[in-house]
Amino acid sequence: MQLVDWDFATATATRLAPPGPRMDLADAVATVDDLRDRAAQAEEHVVGYTGLTGGGSDAGVAVVDRPGWIRSNVAGFRDLVDPLLESVLAEKARSLGPFMNTVGPRATAVEVAALLAYLSTRVLGQFELFGPAPAEDVPGGRLTLVAPNIVAAEQTLRVDPSDFRLWVCLHEVTHRTQFASAPWLHGHVRSLLTDYLAASDLDPMVLFSRLRGAIGSIVETLRGDSQLSLLEIVQTPEQRAVLDRVTGLMSLLEGHADVVMDGVGPSVVPSVDAIRDRFEQRRRSGNAVDRAIRRLLGLDLKMRQYAEGATFVRAVMEAVGMQGLNRVWTGPEMLPDAAEIRDPQKWLTRTGTGPAAVTA
Repeated sequence: MQLVDWDFATATATRLAPPGPRMDLADAVATVDDLRDRAAQAEEHVVGYTGLTGGGSDAGVAVVDRPGWIRSNVAGFRDLVDPLLESVLAEKARSLGPFMNTVGPRATAVEVAALLAYLSTRVLGQFELFGPAPAEDVPGGRLTLVAPNIVAAEQTLRVDPSDFRLWVCLHEVTHRTQFASAPWLHGHVRSLLTDYLAASDLDPMVLFSRLRGAIGSIVETLRGDSQLSLLEIVQTPEQRAVLDRVTGLMSLLEGHADVVMDGVGPSVVPSVDAIRDRFEQRRRSGNAVDRAIRRLLGLDLKMRQYAEGATFVRAVMEAVGMQGLNRVWTGPEMLPDAAEIRDPQKWLTRTGTGPAAVTA
């Protein structure tokens, strides 16, 4: 059974996505080469700052345009969702027969396409969590940089392109380094996402009832009176429990990347202060419609994850240093949950992380 017509979603999303800044061929080729060079430089800085294992060579870097980013993400979603429907959701999916005949995978594909088209204009870089497990010669998986979005951002922010590209690469390469240093992490993330999807209620009437009951919350989110995303509004209680673990992990990953970016930045990115200030303004800017869409899609939640995760990482580093912080990458049991992200002392106490443990 197929919930989404992935080919139709890809074709629709690529038609909807605007092309990005106009560049002649020579400039485009130079930009791709420069981004690859910046990624290689960033890896050296990230490994030196964190003491973690490197994420691989230039072979693990893909520089793409917006359609390329869309195709890559559709492939990842397909790899994650379709096998799950064949196994974990097989029983639940049988109840969708009439629903799928009425609404169909194409209707779902249109929704997926609209989301991907919107995000394809905003994502600067991405470490690919979905898709097949990383190849042995690229232990950290594939790092993707979206060239037109990076060029558009540096033009809008009026920042030095070389500095901005290295700054972006520092963040994304840190994600690849996290997964390279913790080979178990790739499977753990997939397991969490499988648990989340398996906890969904696919009964059409139940879905309709939950969505109808959530209309008021959706309106509040669009007005700015609530910070709940659509995902949080319609999720089941079982999904909410899984989401707590997902939130803790994503806050750690994003916060750690932000701390590394800012820790390395001053020594290798001369204009880092101006870049950070203008980038934060960009995150908070946008017209009313754009801000409403961000809230509904949960993008503002992601911004909170950056902030809370960075606070956790800095607090742990202040208490036990980088070596003590790096214990989070040793196994799933060392990962903080959402409550520990907000109260780092809880994590330090639970894991027994302290100067004596670090020395041992």
